[in-house]
Amino acid sequence: MCRWMAYSGDPIVADDLVFRPEHSIIDQSLHARLTGFTTNGDGFGMGWYGDTAGSPPRVYKSTHPAWNDENLREVAREVRTPLLFAHVRASSGTPVQRSNCHPFRHGRMLWMHNGSLAEFPRVERDLRMAVDPALHPLMEGSTDTETLFFLALTFGLEEDPPAAVARAVGLAEEVGRAHDVPDPVHMTVATSDGESLWVFRYSSEKATSSLYYSTDIDPLRRLHPELAVLDTLGSDARFVVSEPLRELPGAWTEVPEGSWARLRRGEHEFQPFQPVSA
Repeated sequence: MCRWMAYSGDPIVADDLVFRPEHSIIDQSLHARLTGFTTNGDGFGMGWYGDTAGSPPRVYKSTHPAWNDENLREVAREVRTPLLFAHVRASSGTPVQRSNCHPFRHGRMLWMHNGSLAEFPRVERDLRMAVDPALHPLMEGSTDTETLFFLALTFGLEEDPPAAVARAVGLAEEVGRAHDVPDPVHMTVATSDGESLWVFRYSSEKATSSLYYSTDIDPLRRLHPELAVLDTLGSDARFVVSEPLRELPGAWTEVPEGSWARLRRGEHEFQPFQPVSA
């Protein structure tokens, strides 16, 4: 399973998010704690939005292990962003190549995923055939994640992310079960249009990988005055992470199983997630 993190808040240098935390996403690429895959060395990706409203997101992807990518260190020192995705990959069987690294991008949308569509080679053809023909030529890789992303785009991700993801997952479950796959979907997903961040935690077997979000920064400053980094973050700063970036009591809350949330300017509200027929 992969590991990922998302940040939304005041603009911050990517290096402070990607490299500096005690259990940063770089550390998780070598020493993941809450998954069966301790090492996530099959590529790295970072996506971010600039300060200009309406500008498309940028991405940096590499097949190098995150802990051994000198170009990433250079780029992260120069990127300043109010919304950042970072992802370390553990392949579930598809090749280690740049086009298979997360996050994936289309227009204003970014997308990254931890988990799998079970027995993907058996269901891949049917799922890809359901992608909008106008979008199909834009698919570059061979992963289940990219397929799920383009299904969500087909079902209206840019207009209504929760409804689109529910339909994409509903189709994946229908196709999987038609091929005798008992638990077709396992996912934690983050997607964004640059203004809002949506996160999803769901699996067909109701035993989804770990996912946490940060609580309000202001009480954390009072609880932990020794952490100067908290003073640099605005009150609306929020993180969503596969694993906490630091063992800090009161800082992290588990995202509920079978739920989705929209985070924007420090606000969030969790709703039940239920796949629907596509």
